[in-house]
Amino acid sequence: MSLKPLERKALQHHPLPRVADGDKDSKGRILVIAGSREVPGAAVLTATAAMRAGAGKLKIATVASVAVQVGIAMPEAMVVGLAEDDNGGFAPDSLAFLREDANKVDAVIAGPGMAQNDTCDDIAAALLASNARVALDAALLRALQTTGKACASTPVLLPHAGELASLLDCSEEEIERDPIECGLRAADRFRAIVLVKGVKSHVVTPGGRAWHYEGGAPGLGVSGSGDVLAGIVGGLLARGAEPLNALLWAVWLHGEAGAALAKKVGPIGFLARQISDEIPALLPR
Repeated sequence: MSLKPLERKALQHHPLPRVADGDKDSKGRILVIAGSREVPGAAVLTATAAMRAGAGKLKIATVASVAVQVGIAMPEAMVVGLAEDDNGGFAPDSLAFLREDANKVDAVIAGPGMAQNDTCDDIAAALLASNARVALDAALLRALQTTGKACASTPVLLPHAGELASLLDCSEEEIERDPIECGLRAADRFRAIVLVKGVKSHVVTPGGRAWHYEGGAPGLGVSGSGDVLAGIVGGLLARGAEPLNALLWAVWLHGEAGAALAKKVGPIGFLARQISDEIPALLPR
């Protein structure tokens, strides 16, 4: 295994698609599956970050009870409200729409703010079987234990220590003790590019490559920050970035955006919604 620092220079070997003229379809179509009755804002944070990362055409699928509010907060998006269960999560009747729409877009980011329920397993399986580039976060990560399927393209997984421990059936202490080894186990098991989140974040691949990022700012440890990171990954995937390149750039962009805000606002106290505004200036021209 080789461990490399994730720095701007290293990203030269993992380029993003070139910025080109064209309409919104030419810049990539993304489907954001996110939010619940209790956490509707996750869909907005994720979708905003995807657009700030350069995606061109945005659709948000969320639960029906919050769809209007999400649409008003995110006027750039087509918002679809889907059937929900008694706890405000996606209901089984939402599955047919999500399966169909995942095959109409370039990338899907799914999981932020979603309520955990049995439908998550079916949604994860449908997305992994789709033709889109897929990134999974939060509630849909735990569903991987039951799906065990590979994606048409290599999926990107975005677990924190607790979610990764659940995937590997181990303790969080084990994750914190050896994040790289645990990340590699998950990457091999699910044939995915995996981010092991932490004060020092690690990106690992099934082939044994690994990077570590130590930048950022303490203020990035705040509610909604992970949703923003997920959105950046999704936006880059929608633009056509390879999964590994998208994740490496997303981790760096997220961290450097936090560092920029630390200089403007202070080391802590900035909001997750502010992170996305720093992204366009950090993207390669």
